[in-house]
Amino acid sequence: MDTIFKMYIDGQWTLSINGETRNIINPADGKIIATVTEGTAEDVREAVKAAKRAFYEDGWMETLAVERAKLLFEVADILEKRKKEFSELETIDNGKPLRESEFDVNDAVACLRYYAGLATKPHGMTYDVPDNTQAMVVREAIGVCGMIVPWNYPLLMSIWKLAPAIAAGNTVVFKPSEITPLTAIKLFEIFEEVGFPKGVVNLVLGSGPVVGHEIAANMDVDKVAFTGGTATGRSIMQSATSNIKKISLELGGKSPNIVFADADFETAVDYALFAIFCNQGQVCSAGSRLLLEQSIYDKFIERLVERTKKIKVGKGLDPSTEMGPVISEQHMNKILNYIEIGKKEGAKLVCGGNRIFTEELKDGYFIEPTIFIDTTPDMRIVQEEIFGPVLAIQKFKDEADAIHLANDSIYGLAGGVFTNNSAKAHRVIKKLRAGITWINAYHPTYNEAPWGGYKQSGIGRELGTLGYEEYTEVKQININLDIKPVEWFSE
Repeated sequence: MDTIFKMYIDGQWTLSINGETRNIINPADGKIIATVTEGTAEDVREAVKAAKRAFYEDGWMETLAVERAKLLFEVADILEKRKKEFSELETIDNGKPLRESEFDVNDAVACLRYYAGLATKPHGMTYDVPDNTQAMVVREAIGVCGMIVPWNYPLLMSIWKLAPAIAAGNTVVFKPSEITPLTAIKLFEIFEEVGFPKGVVNLVLGSGPVVGHEIAANMDVDKVAFTGGTATGRSIMQSATSNIKKISLELGGKSPNIVFADADFETAVDYALFAIFCNQGQVCSAGSRLLLEQSIYDKFIERLVERTKKIKVGKGLDPSTEMGPVISEQHMNKILNYIEIGKKEGAKLVCGGNRIFTEELKDGYFIEPTIFIDTTPDMRIVQEEIFGPVLAIQKFKDEADAIHLANDSIYGLAGGVFTNNSAKAHRVIKKLRAGITWINAYHPTYNEAPWGGYKQSGIGRELGTLGYEEYTEVKQININLDIKPVEWFSE
């Protein structure tokens, strides 16, 4: 292709130092849609050098909150005006239905405005202390923040990290997923347009093992924020020990969606579909384990399968499409392998389970919405994150059994409870070892509320005020109001 999309380092669009490139593939048809430069560890080091200089030497750390807020508001306004362009590009790059991409762009705009507004709000505390001293705590920017985001929500995950980091006064070195970098590149064009100073925002393209590793290990990166798989998160933790940098990790999940017999039946069925098949199941918080009370088990499965078979799978730009392709051929094969594992483990396949080979979709990475029943807790399809449109259904006897099964996981990201008994709903939710939960709903989350999980689902929180605080240091300041010698030592 004639055009090679570049990185943005120290206010300049640049090719990688070694000149290598990567083709970006449309998962709906397997065709090349763009060619981007492929960054190296040296490119990261140049970006970090620029970000460090911008923070410490060029005055960014002294920038007024109102000025940072103004820049973020301007980014939000431009992104909103370019919603159609960004939505279509996200769908072509990622595969998700256009209506989902449009929702993501709207949510990204709202997130930018939320943190732009939060930047100028109170962020300190004062204390009454025994001495004649004014004691206070202020929050200050950490410094250079490295960020690594996944491919399932390319634009939205970018904003989730960039907006609070910039609002808090940090400089950033940002790495999008190597297979879905296009909306991030366009976002940095907006950053340039609104006038961010050189070195404040830096974009480095490239692979996780190369670019991501250097961001995590670099001695001049003060904090690394990562969203992705648990295995990669563990590797980032190890790399971050180089300088004991601060970390926040949003990792995997195998989240339970519990339906009691007294739930509103059709509402529970509808949300069960949404919980697992939204974004092709490529959601860290997906309700990938459906726990059904035994008295409604058969009836619920019958209705769920009936609804699942009607899901319109197709290319994302088709307005009628309800579920698109998975992200890549490699990921498709991983999901199909898990389906075979489920069969061999003895689970019963009642819906889907195959790649779609219709004439229109045969060149893309399409998988039928898939449901397994007759599972046992020890099965890999019940315990391991598949990250695709594959649902494992479990049966429970009573409230205690439901809680036990729900918590039988190394993960603790999300969980849902469906029941019309409000006391029961609250009892169960309080006992779920998960960071994001719903009662009689699944998936809706908000910029104002913290996002993150228990156990091996991560460290720290994104979004809300807690997400802002993840990008700040806490400083204690004590002001002596009675200025005289302490007289601790004799003269």
